Amino acid sequence: MVHKVLMINDFSAYFGKDKVVKNITLAIEDSKITAVMGPSGCGKSTLLRSVNRMHELNPNTSVSGSIVLKGNDIYRMNPILLRRHIGMVFQRPNPFPTMSIYDNVIAGYKLNGIKLTRQERDSIVEESLKKAALWDEVKDSLRKKGTFLSGGQQQRLCIARALAMKPEIMLLDEPTSALDPKATAFIEELIVQLKKTVTIVLVTHNIAQAARVSDYTAFLFLGELIEFGVTEKIFTVPSDKRTEEYLTGKFG
Repeated sequence: MVHKVLMINDFSAYFGKDKVVKNITLAIEDSKITAVMGPSGCGKSTLLRSVNRMHELNPNTSVSGSIVLKGNDIYRMNPILLRRHIGMVFQRPNPFPTMSIYDNVIAGYKLNGIKLTRQERDSIVEESLKKAALWDEVKDSLRKKGTFLSGGQQQRLCIARALAMKPEIMLLDEPTSALDPKATAFIEELIVQLKKTVTIVLVTHNIAQAARVSDYTAFLFLGELIEFGVTEKIFTVPSDKRTEEYLTGKFG
């Protein structure tokens, strides 16, 4: 049975009077990877940031329509609570620079004032780093700063930090755009593994990446959702000419 974990209904996002995301309706399926692609400035990141209510942290922003997480309207939820359910990883790896690898992983609990026993902390750190395929590389240096890691390792640390809160959805905003090809391939493999336990929404500029890792693809253009469906179908027989032109490199 197809299970929709997130429903985006007639959703629009604004910066001042500028409507940057225009009446998008989209259903995100549980335990799948949905890629959101499109040229620069088409509203991909704004849509993604609206899903965990980071868009509203910018001044002079507003939204209309609804986004519903498992039956709950996210705009009626406490945003801090919402971000426990919906984790986010950004374009550039951003481990907290003053914190050790260990403290980076459990930072969400500290920021939320959630008390854990030493045993619980140890267990969450190990489990999250294992899920992020980083444990074997850092288990002997957990007290070192996260910033001593390579770029790819730092990004996996950020993924571990998001996973530590046991979210239902992970939002990945171009998570490999600052990484070299080898680190990118590693993260792509990791993303495919992660969908066993978490639903993933991936914003990517990289058309080949969307083709490699995603189950579903949404194509945005000038703030509008042009096409959405099974990745294989969109890449082989797109139903809109603009999708086809984007995929064949006519614009980007």
